[in-house]
Amino acid sequence: MKVYYIGMDVHKKNISYCIKTKSGEIVSKGNIASNRASLRRWVRGLPKRWIGAMEATLFSGWIYDYLKPYALELKVANPQMLKAIIASKKKNDRVDAQKIADLLRCNLLPECYMAPEKIRELRRVLRYRNLMVREAVRMNNKMSGLFMEVGAVYSKKRLHGKKYFSDLLERVEDVPDSVIDLLRLSRASYEMFNRVQKKLMDALNHEPLIADRVKRLMTIDGVGEVTALTWVLEVGDPMRFGATGQAISYCGLCSAQRESAGKNHRGPISKQRNKHLQTVLIEAAKLAPHWNAQLAKVHEREVKKGNCNRATLAVARKLVSYMLAVDKRGTEFVQAAEAKAA
Repeated sequence: MKVYYIGMDVHKKNISYCIKTKSGEIVSKGNIASNRASLRRWVRGLPKRWIGAMEATLFSGWIYDYLKPYALELKVANPQMLKAIIASKKKNDRVDAQKIADLLRCNLLPECYMAPEKIRELRRVLRYRNLMVREAVRMNNKMSGLFMEVGAVYSKKRLHGKKYFSDLLERVEDVPDSVIDLLRLSRASYEMFNRVQKKLMDALNHEPLIADRVKRLMTIDGVGEVTALTWVLEVGDPMRFGATGQAISYCGLCSAQRESAGKNHRGPISKQRNKHLQTVLIEAAKLAPHWNAQLAKVHEREVKKGNCNRATLAVARKLVSYMLAVDKRGTEFVQAAEAKAA
């Protein structure tokens, strides 16, 4: 039976589509509203056998989930690589949909990984939890700033404590009432953000879908709960990385490469990365050498070369290699010395 190829240019309010045959003949094209009712009416009129493709965007996830049961195959394109391929003088939604359909039927679509719906749901929760942590820190810093503005003496290390904060408000002198009100408001916000992030973290910890993977990753000295959760939910399926270098590149722990005419130039750390995973791994790499002797050796070796930031990146890359190996094997982490002894 004939298979049709559908390119979709997805936007917040509407979707431009183009349906083509294998030979490139346009069967149909047009626009539909970006809502489930319009998609339902549209998909019922499509040919029975079709393959679709769309660009990865903030709101393409629910469209992907809705259309996937109706398609033989549904693909999501990497937006960074797609821009380089379909760049042209004339560019609009209709043209973009046609070019995506052409890339799809010619098997040239720069496809990117689409995690299962449940993993994406948990990932959303984790990212929201991280937002709550950042907001809690922001409120704590704001309280510190307010005390400094009025010349109050306080201990920054103890400011997060509830009892210390209450006692401090009672004994500070010459502080305007407006500042006291702002401090209380900031404290209430800080406690609310803290409660929310703890509640979200507790929900993630009791999720059976990822509990075993997280537990195995935490057998690596220096890998904590947040690092393990972030790895599992941001990476999804570890088997999609054929080599450690691919995982390191995905995490944004290597520099951009430009090679031409036999000359190789390495630029700064590439911006094409998973920023959520990169941030957590860099923070973990700063503390991991204190808990892991192997990582401490890596850090010490790089520090001797005279660059602390490069040492942190080297530790982060080693962490990625450890976690990828554990996640792929599905077994707990064993140090090299212990493995030889066994």
